[in-house]
Amino acid sequence: MTTTMRAAVVTAFGDADVIQLQHLPTPTPGPGEVLVDVRLTDLIFVETAIRAGQHGGFFDVTPPYVPGNSFGGVVRAVGDGVSADWIGKTVTGRTPSFGAHAEQAVAAAEDLHEVPAGLTLETAVAVSGDGYTALMLEELAPGLAGKQVLITAAAGGMGILLVQLAHRAGAHVIAAARGQAKLDLVKAHHADGVLDYSQPGWEKAVLEATNGAGADITFEGAGGSLGATAFTVAADSSWFSAHGAPSGDFAAYDESEAERRGITVKGIRDLRVDTTTTTVSAAEVLARAAQGDLVPVIDRIYPLEQLADAHRAMTSRELVGKALIRVS
Repeated sequence: MTTTMRAAVVTAFGDADVIQLQHLPTPTPGPGEVLVDVRLTDLIFVETAIRAGQHGGFFDVTPPYVPGNSFGGVVRAVGDGVSADWIGKTVTGRTPSFGAHAEQAVAAAEDLHEVPAGLTLETAVAVSGDGYTALMLEELAPGLAGKQVLITAAAGGMGILLVQLAHRAGAHVIAAARGQAKLDLVKAHHADGVLDYSQPGWEKAVLEATNGAGADITFEGAGGSLGATAFTVAADSSWFSAHGAPSGDFAAYDESEAERRGITVKGIRDLRVDTTTTTVSAAEVLARAAQGDLVPVIDRIYPLEQLADAHRAMTSRELVGKALIRVS
């Protein structure tokens, strides 16, 4: 008898209303795979952009599809070649592409990691996506100690982690976000200076904080015109990561100017698992979270049937920190 599961389905590219809860056949794990009863899933901004039909050149997906990638749950069954010892373990993992926003998900056994003792499933899932990317950026960037580091979208799920990592590394952290609540949050996480980039001329504050030199390292998570402005206050011979696009697109910059000024620019392809040169592992992410290096800020946990509401909250910049989805 075929069993079914509840799953959130993006039925077409469009606004959040295209997300519908449906009953789909429960997947079966193949060789080297496991079937997980999903408890919690992560939600990151790029998923809302993909749902809207953006970034087709980076993510190959066609509706209808089940969104979501990072999950936490309990292993229900294993495929051929996988030890039955996995069954019943509480784990985090990643689906091969999408499919995590469902009651059951299939993943490669090699992509599973048991949640360390003392780490809640909420924390483990909250760092599994953003923490992975944050550690990749930490590894790609030059040494942070003693550097002037500008972090935009600093109050987002990943921005907060980058603030923490840069602070622990000994950088002077300049955190840019929108609104007093978000500025208070990043200040509480040890940003040395905060500025509201919804205010005109915010970039002047970056120059003031760096004695007119600009930022040595920029973690640019805002994209669009904000990201383009951040590029104008990057110091000569600096390092600039244009990895965020919540404004609709990644930061625009003049490649000839970057070359002339000796600025090293990294883009989204440098952060994709299949194209990156970093050696970060999911096990390292969980270990760093367990030792307190990565402390996610979880604003809200939405039930699966309210995934569309979570998308709306994220795109309207309501969240202070990040959102998770409780599946079961």
